[in-house]
Amino acid sequence: MPSTLEDKLVIAISSRALFNLDDSHRVYQEEGLEAYSAYQVEREEQPLEPGEAFPLVHKLLRLNEQLGGDQQVEVVLLSRNSADTGLRVFNSIKHYDLAISRAAFCGGESPWRYINAFGCQLFLSSEAEDVRYALDCGVAAATLVSNKGGAGKAGEQLRFAFDGDAVIFSDEAEQVYKSEGLDAFTASEVAAAKRPLAGGPFKPFLAALHRLQQAFPATEAPIRTALVTARSAPAHERVIRTLRAWDIRIDESIFLGGLNKTDFLRAYQADVFFDDQQSHCESASPHIATGHVPHGVANPPT
Repeated sequence: MPSTLEDKLVIAISSRALFNLDDSHRVYQEEGLEAYSAYQVEREEQPLEPGEAFPLVHKLLRLNEQLGGDQQVEVVLLSRNSADTGLRVFNSIKHYDLAISRAAFCGGESPWRYINAFGCQLFLSSEAEDVRYALDCGVAAATLVSNKGGAGKAGEQLRFAFDGDAVIFSDEAEQVYKSEGLDAFTASEVAAAKRPLAGGPFKPFLAALHRLQQAFPATEAPIRTALVTARSAPAHERVIRTLRAWDIRIDESIFLGGLNKTDFLRAYQADVFFDDQQSHCESASPHIATGHVPHGVANPPT
């Protein structure tokens, strides 16, 4: 029977998100592909420094140990490197003892086309174009925009924070807000309070996290989730009823009524935060690993 990734949580990560490739990328930009290849080959035994997503990936892979050795979480490397220049990346994976064995090295082309083939539920990259393609394929995806380095949060529990509209939920309500203003948005949400919102790009990923959480008592789960939204009462009711209709547990719901999200994300001790609004991402990124979700009315096609 061939191996399969069905029924697993599969995360795709780019090499530049997993490791700090700033120096080699600078060589590529300033001197070209041949110089970049030589730079990587000459240093292939020199481990790369952790990148922005490294702590998140480390915690994700540790979940398999907490699940009794059952390999329920798989991380796949998707890279624009060739296999030749990618050897340094795989050597670095070995150096840090990361349980990553599957990869696609695409020789300069975008790796997004392998996302569905691997069955990925989340794609993290530093390339915004690749992220948009992944979203078009129906996969939750975000561009890592943080500048806080790869230190990560202490502790074993993995804490995800999500914006609501255009991330977990569709942008149908946000479209009303953008076109007609706050009063119209509030009136529309009150009128539709008992009608569940449609799912956004991160609904399947949130559902996959929920399935993993169910293997543990609520007080002992190694994953914790939070909704951090600019909504406030009375627009909260539709959100609560939507999650109830989906039968998806979310551990914390923070309704901010337009307050800045950053202090709340720090208080929650988020490992990663996903939002569709550039301004929210820019505010959070010096403090929290932040993924911009280029989806919905706030992110028109370029």
